[in-house]
Amino acid sequence: MRLGVLDIGSNTVHLLVADVQPGGRPLGTTSRRTVLRLMRYLAPDGSITEEGVTALIDAVAEARKVAADENVEELLATATSAVREAANGPEVIARLESALGAPLQVLGGEAEARYTFLAVRRWFGWSAGQILLFDIGGGSLEIAAGSDELPEAAASVPLGAGRMTVQFMPDDPPGGDAVEGLRAHAKATLEPVIGRFRSLDKPDHVVGSSKAIRSLAKLAGYPAPGWTGSERMLLPRASLASWIPRLARIPAAARQELPGITADRTFQIVAAAVVLDTAMAMLKIDELEISPWALREGVLLRYIESLSWSTAPTGGDGV
Repeated sequence: MRLGVLDIGSNTVHLLVADVQPGGRPLGTTSRRTVLRLMRYLAPDGSITEEGVTALIDAVAEARKVAADENVEELLATATSAVREAANGPEVIARLESALGAPLQVLGGEAEARYTFLAVRRWFGWSAGQILLFDIGGGSLEIAAGSDELPEAAASVPLGAGRMTVQFMPDDPPGGDAVEGLRAHAKATLEPVIGRFRSLDKPDHVVGSSKAIRSLAKLAGYPAPGWTGSERMLLPRASLASWIPRLARIPAAARQELPGITADRTFQIVAAAVVLDTAMAMLKIDELEISPWALREGVLLRYIESLSWSTAPTGGDGV
């Protein structure tokens, strides 16, 4: 069957269409993104402004039309931190559900981490052993770790790239003082949760997912052979850290000329780099590798898994 996952995030509304079958891997056919940067539409009381809600509804309506044109049989719609935490969140959710014509699953931060961890585990496989995962969205940073499909520890903290840009880097370019201010805030925010990850077994693989981390890997990382001959990207912390002062001095309009930095990430990439570098330093991580699968694939995989058990064919002996 053909499924769609609509991820209503803090930075984008992203539709992924994939052909799926019980027991199989999802095969993506269409990916459509609308850049919103919802943090720009937050009122002083923490609500999403009417302009922001209208932009959300328009993006959702467009995604619904694309899904219909692509003959999507079921659309799985999720919303993450920006909608979840808005002061007028319930009203916004009701209006989005009206535009969708279907329920909207609002994910808590740790649920985001679990879905993303499932996708990363399936991508890397059981032989990857202990995995430590970082995922940076527009509103939050998720960290998860474990050796199974469900993480032993999962945390979500409000250190997303969009949120931190609005709060700590409003000037363009932000400069070194803003970098140090954000770094101090990130350390203080992470300190209460980081201990649970320090106490776990040493990871066999440290993985980064999300568009922001993939962009940073293209900028400051390097390719390496994969297990099946495919290329994978690695991101050393030393290289990431060396780029931060330079990124903080470059105007946003010029950053998109750099490798891997697309126009929709150019404003937020400095904050993403500082948050990731800080988290890696606190957990003494020297290098991470990039997963092409993240939250949307995790939602798809969980749905496929439910199909597999309910529709799997049986043999004559009932097995």
